Amino acid sequence: MRGNSASLPITLISWIAVIAVFLVLPFVVGPYLLEVMIMLLINIVVVASFRLITMTGGWSLAHIPLVGVGAYSAALLSKHFGVSFWLNLPLGGLTAAFVAAAICYPLLRMKGFAFFIGSFAAGEAIRLCWIRFRNPFGGPRGLIDIAGAGSLRVAGLFSLNLDSGIPFYFLTVLVTLICLYLMHRLGDSRIGVTLEAIHIHDNLAKSLGIPVTKYRALAFIAGGFFAGVAGAMLAHRLRTIDPHQFGFTTTLYLLLWAIVGGTTTFAGPLLGIVALTAIGELIRRFSEWVPLIYGVILIVVVLFFPQGLESLPARIPFLLKKYGIAQKGKPRK
Repeated sequence: MRGNSASLPITLISWIAVIAVFLVLPFVVGPYLLEVMIMLLINIVVVASFRLITMTGGWSLAHIPLVGVGAYSAALLSKHFGVSFWLNLPLGGLTAAFVAAAICYPLLRMKGFAFFIGSFAAGEAIRLCWIRFRNPFGGPRGLIDIAGAGSLRVAGLFSLNLDSGIPFYFLTVLVTLICLYLMHRLGDSRIGVTLEAIHIHDNLAKSLGIPVTKYRALAFIAGGFFAGVAGAMLAHRLRTIDPHQFGFTTTLYLLLWAIVGGTTTFAGPLLGIVALTAIGELIRRFSEWVPLIYGVILIVVVLFFPQGLESLPARIPFLLKKYGIAQKGKPRK
C-alpha cells in the first residue's frame, strides 16, 4: 500500500511537469515548431483514442479514415452550412462515431488477422468514396478554403483571433486535455476493466455473462468519436484536406506510435508519438533516410522492449544485469 500511495504523487507531478512544458514552449519556439506542436497535440488525441480499441485486443486499420470522417464532416458543415468551429468539434466526433457504429458490427464478427484486414478494407472503402465523389467531397483534390476557428470575445473587452498561432495552440491544448481526461476516466472505469478482461480472455469473459461484442463495439465507437474530434481540429487548422492525408501511410505511422510507445498503459502511446515526433524533427534534413531509421527503431523496440517505451524503467535494470553491465550495483570484473 505504501508503494502505491508513493507512486500517485510521482505520477501527478510528472503530468504537471509535462503540462507546464507544453504551456511554456510556445513562447520560446518559432512559428514552424509551434505548428509541429499543434499537430503533435492533435495526433496525441488520435493515438490515445486508438488505444481504446487496442484495449480489447483489436488493431484497427480504419482509425485514420475515421479521423478523416471527422475532418470532412467539419469541412462540409463549415463550408455549406456555416456551422461554427465550436459546434463542429462535437459534430465531427458524432459523425465519426456514427460511421464507426455502421462498420463495427460486421467487423466485430472477425478476430485477429481477419479483423486487421477487414478494418483495412472498411477504411479504404471510406477513403475511396472521398476520391470517387467530387460532389460533395472534392474528389482527389479534396476540399479547400475551410473556415478557421474564428475569433473569441473575451469578457466583452477584446476579441481574440483563434486562427493565429499561439491562441490556436492553447485552444488545442485545452481540447487535448479534455479528450485525454475523458479517455483516461473511461479506461480506469469498470468499462475499461471489462475491456481489458476481454483482451486477456474473451471466451472466459463471455462465459461470465459479459456481452463481449457490445463492449468491443463501445470501444470502437468511443475511439471513433475522439478520432473525429481530432479530425475536426485538423480541418480547421489546415483549412484544406484531401483523401491522401488519411491513407495507409498515415495509418502506418499510427501503428508505429502505438507499438513503440506500448499500449498496456494510458501513457504508452503518448510516449511513442512524442519520442518519434522529436526524432522525426531531428532527422528532417535526411528525409530519404526516415523510413530506414524508423524501421531500425521499431526493430530495436520489438527486440529489447517488446512492451514499448512504457516498460523502459522496469526493463533497463534487467538488460544491464543480463548483459553483465551491472550486477548488484558493482561493475563486472
